[in-house]
Amino acid sequence: MVSLLPSATEIVFALGRGDELVGVTFECDYPPEARQRRVVSTSALPEGLSPGEIDALVSERIAAGEDLYRLDERALADLDAELVLTQDLCAVCAVDVDRVDDALRYLACSARVLTLDPRSLDEVLDSITTVGTAVGAGARATAIVAALRSRLDRLRATVADTSRPGVLVLEWTDPPFSAGHWVPDLVEAAGGQPVLAHPHEDSRRLATGDVRNATADVVVLAPCGYHLDAAAALGRDFVGAGQAPTGAAVWAVDADAFFVRPGPRIVDGAELLAQILHPDRAGPPTPDRARKLTGT
Repeated sequence: MVSLLPSATEIVFALGRGDELVGVTFECDYPPEARQRRVVSTSALPEGLSPGEIDALVSERIAAGEDLYRLDERALADLDAELVLTQDLCAVCAVDVDRVDDALRYLACSARVLTLDPRSLDEVLDSITTVGTAVGAGARATAIVAALRSRLDRLRATVADTSRPGVLVLEWTDPPFSAGHWVPDLVEAAGGQPVLAHPHEDSRRLATGDVRNATADVVVLAPCGYHLDAAAALGRDFVGAGQAPTGAAVWAVDADAFFVRPGPRIVDGAELLAQILHPDRAGPPTPDRARKLTGT
């Protein structure tokens, strides 16, 4: 089996099928054992770019119909996988599914391609069941999803009947991009009210003035592709440039671990948001998951 998605890699390991995973992407870093698998997909972007430079280059290459990832076709042939897990949700997140299909046809590989495209929190959980069925771990998938839904139910009960602060989650900082897909669901489950969000839709570019004038009590910076230290560094730039809404508390979070990868740890993301928004009910967040940059 080959996974072209970090979230799918997490799901496979959670299902107890990690020993059957032979190929991953350069971004597959959880669990740590994933780093021991052969890398079959790498970024086509240069290293060391700023968020603004990344956005400009990505926009340019998408407009030109160019790939953002390099798929190692020879590795696919060598591994001779029976199943390839990929997505068709976002051209920026992974190899395009058409590119995968073309490569398999070119190599005369008969691997089945399973495309995962969750747009809501419920669909993220359903995708665990889908993968479980595909890899022969249906019972374990059912148990995992039941446990995750139970945690969400407990979380909603914990924050019930509290004030619901306005929460602006940004999935990119330069330029700012709104929270899309399942992220607004996480905010609501955590007892917040999403601001400038696009639930179950693609994340969208926002005007800097709209961000600065947003009626948000809390800003959560969850830049796609960044863990906590890097997100906090971007957050300091964001705050220093005066881009945050006046009076809003600004937090940086480990986006890759808990927000932008639609796998089992997405529920950890909802719980983390509750800790940020309602520490009196959910307890404060630990410093390895979130960092407060400004605000009372």
